[in-house]
Amino acid sequence: MKFIKEIFTQFQLYAISSVIVVLFVIGQFFDPAFFVAKICLFFFVLMLIFDAVLLFFTKRDLVLVRRIIPEKLSNGDENKIVIFITNNHYFKFKAEIIDELPPQFQIRDFSVKLVLSPRQEQTVTYVLSPKVRGEYTFGYTNVYLSTQIGLLSRRMRFGTGTTKVPVYPSFLQMRRYEFLAISNQLVDAGVKRIRKVGSFSEFDQIKDYVPGDNYRTINWNATARKSKLMVNQYQEERSQQIFNVIDMGRVMQMPFGGMSLLDYAINSSLILSNTALLRYDKAGLITFNQKVETFLRAERGNKTIAQIIELLYNQKTEHLESDFSYLSAFVRRNVTHRSLMVLYTNFESIASLHRQLGYLKHIYKNHVLVVVIFENTEIKTFAQADAHTLEAIYAKTIAEKFIYEKKLIVKELKNHGIHTSFTKPEDLSANLINKYLELKTMGKI
Repeated sequence: MKFIKEIFTQFQLYAISSVIVVLFVIGQFFDPAFFVAKICLFFFVLMLIFDAVLLFFTKRDLVLVRRIIPEKLSNGDENKIVIFITNNHYFKFKAEIIDELPPQFQIRDFSVKLVLSPRQEQTVTYVLSPKVRGEYTFGYTNVYLSTQIGLLSRRMRFGTGTTKVPVYPSFLQMRRYEFLAISNQLVDAGVKRIRKVGSFSEFDQIKDYVPGDNYRTINWNATARKSKLMVNQYQEERSQQIFNVIDMGRVMQMPFGGMSLLDYAINSSLILSNTALLRYDKAGLITFNQKVETFLRAERGNKTIAQIIELLYNQKTEHLESDFSYLSAFVRRNVTHRSLMVLYTNFESIASLHRQLGYLKHIYKNHVLVVVIFENTEIKTFAQADAHTLEAIYAKTIAEKFIYEKKLIVKELKNHGIHTSFTKPEDLSANLINKYLELKTMGKI
């Protein structure tokens, strides 16, 4: 019996049918072949009926399928989707799972094949990495089921066919940085250890002297009262305002690695806001284009990070050039306390910087301004490639010109006292946290 199953497993319906037809044709001239053809046809029909009864005329559900999707997906990260499939019968089945994925992924060949033993449950896990925020719709989970005979296949559909899941800014990266910050392992994510320099920031308490304490912090009045050495303990200033200012203009539409600069900026602003809140600072948000689209005052409440996530979820770029003069006037009217302003934008030429430099200087007068300059990694690849043709030399020269312009932009901003973060899009989060910690330890904010 096992031998017969293996034979039928190897042949498809069309192959067996072809053999029977050939035997019938030969049987017209050779009687024994006609007899063999009838025997084969009989066994074929018998197997076909047996296969159909197992697949289509069983009262109980042959398999049970559950697809587990997170309530929300994290943009730019690997999100796990799990499918549980259980064989609810006493026969072994072969199954092919075809999941209907959201059209944003453009994956049209997703298929998983497996063999289900009687009463067995198996787990299928796959990973999706969305590149665009918004609402994604999952379709049905299709299971094509066949027996070990393999002559017929039955399609079964599970799910509603319209499972909607929102894709939010990268909260998985935010949680990762949060965990590393709590466990004091931010170095693993590229955040540097920054030595504190200069004067201390804010008085905290008076404590007993411990060998190794800075003798300059000895409190002589407390020492005289207690008759033992007492020192002042200091901590970094708290409740400082940190604003993420995101340019929503056309310059932020440029894609890198499947994600736009806007999405990189949104993910990093979420991580920086959460880091600031962990350090007891206040986090705020400004998005602008021709006008200020979103303004969230710097706060440090329990719901602050949730508000920021919801506001960032709906941000979209426009095809117009952003109005920095409106931004400068808005900040002057609405942000009265000295704050750290992290401006996410993208200047591609020194001329485009000069058009906005006056407005950046106005913001810099009252606040600590950090301008994010994105490094064009694709142009850098062109510039580093070997050039052996006239066309390649031309492309290499243009690429080097763009790289030189970026360096001029960074230098020009530094000459006016404006801080910069010149970074690759994928390194933006770690570099901004480094800049934030550096400015904080230097007492700039």
